[in-house]
Order: sequence, then structure tokens, then C-alpha cells
Amino acid sequence: MTDLLNPIFTNEEAAIDHCEADRWPNGVVCPHCGSVSVHKMGGKTQAGMFLCNDCRDKFTVRTGTVFARSHIPLHKWLLAMHLMASSKKGISAHQLWRMLGFGSYRTAWFMAHRIREAMGDSNPEPMGSGGGTVEADETYIGRKPGRKKARGVGHKMAVLSLVERGGRARSFVITEFDGKTLSDILEKNVSKQANLRTDEYPTYKQYGHHFASHETVNHSKEEYVRGDAHTNTIEGYFSVFKRGMRGTYQHCSEQHLQRYMNEFDFRHSNRVALGVDDNTRANRILKGAEGKRLTYRPANRSEGQ
Repeated sequence: MTDLLNPIFTNEEAAIDHCEADRWPNGVVCPHCGSVSVHKMGGKTQAGMFLCNDCRDKFTVRTGTVFARSHIPLHKWLLAMHLMASSKKGISAHQLWRMLGFGSYRTAWFMAHRIREAMGDSNPEPMGSGGGTVEADETYIGRKPGRKKARGVGHKMAVLSLVERGGRARSFVITEFDGKTLSDILEKNVSKQANLRTDEYPTYKQYGHHFASHETVNHSKEEYVRGDAHTNTIEGYFSVFKRGMRGTYQHCSEQHLQRYMNEFDFRHSNRVALGVDDNTRANRILKGAEGKRLTYRPANRSEGQ
């Protein structure tokens, strides 16, 4: 609880100073033209605003971030980011609504989605570079739009995840689990130097030879570990993901599922085992907020949590 006593979570001036220092550690830079010839404006109506002496555009620390055009105070943004960063299985919009004292639930709901947008993976480096081991597996959750509950997984939403042992996670919402989808994802996200570990699903076998090695385990025959061949790391990741989606968020639509995956990927990729504490994790979300934007469309709001 000590972290929550930080003035940046209760004082707007401290929050603004924190955001400015994080975004511009070497001095303020105009987000419109990149000029460093800027000055801070005065007066009550323009407090916190800067004016670029070159392009003559005005801006604040919110400009060009997921906070742009938001009327929510920055100290509440920072507190929400800290709460989402430090909650292993997530924190619902209803809980944010209660804790942050918003006038409406939809404000908290949209804020949470903006933060998830900031959590999106911005590291383009392929996974498993230098001979690392990457586990790949798919899972199914929820229900596709217009599909009634039935046996099997055909009515569920599909997710393909890649988890690097001792490293990052990347997940993708997919419409069909077929050869083209799998090959595109593996080619773009896994290094040819990687050691790929999967189950016996035939589609994986078709592309395993593209990597340094490919080993499988046969779950249908109750084989779960054979030497370093296993998918235990990714199964653990899926366990946390599903507990969060069922216990915290309860349900979500297909159009928003990728952002929820971004959230769980982010926390896994910035976990304590990798030397990342709650404060550092929240600061990385703040850094990830730059250059991203998410606009609100009322018709898209279908989550209950």
C-alpha cells in the first residue's frame, strides 16, 4: 500500500510533473514538429500548456498519447495504470469506477481500454533470437458472435500465443486456426534461431523445420514432458489468462479480446521474475502511452466488467 501514498496518485500538479519528466527527460520537445524551441504558457486557462516557437502549435504532455482529449485528471490515470499493472489477473472497470470515483461506469471502461492500448507490444524483435526456446499453443475462450453454446470449440473465440521461456509473451486473436494463419504468425514473430516447442497438432509439424529445432509432446497420450520438450510455460500463462477473464472480466466481445490479450501479455513480459516491480511496470505503461490513440465508439461497448 505504500506505493499508493505517492503524491502522483492524489495531486494533479505532481502527476503532471511526473509525466513531463518521464516523456521529456532531456527537455520538452514539440510533438507536432519535433522542435525543442518551446515555452510554457501562463494564465489559468492555459496552465500546463506549451507553445512551440517554430510551428506555433500548442500542446500538453497529453498530446499524442492515449490521454489526449481526456478530461480525466492525470493523477487518476496514473493510479489506474498502477492498479492494472500490479493486479496479476486484472482489475475490472467496475472496480476502477468505484475506486476512482467516476460519474459513470463507461468512463472507467473506456479508460481501461486506453490503458490496454498502451500495454501493446512495441518490441519488434523476433522471439527466441540467439537460440532461445519459444512455446506455441492455442486456446479457446468465450463465445463467437451469433454462435450458440455447443460441444467442441467451434463456437468459441480462438487465441494463439507464443511464450518465450524466461522472456516475453505475444498473443493473437485468430478467426481460424489453419496453416496460413500459423505460418504468418510464426514467420513474423519467431526467430529462425529459436527452438520451437509445441503439442502434436499437425499444423505445427508442417512449419517446425523452419526453426533451429522443433520438439513436440503428445498430450493425447498423457505425455507432458520429455527432456526440454514441454508446453508447461505457456499452459501456466493460459491459466492466469483464463482465471482473469472468467473471474475478473467475466466476458468480452471478440472485437475487444486482442486488447485484453495485450494486457496479459504485458504483465507476463514485465513480471517480477524478470526483475520488474509494480512501479517499473506502471512506468512502462506510461511510456507505451506515447504515439497511441483510441477513440470511443458507444456501439463497441459490450463488456460487462
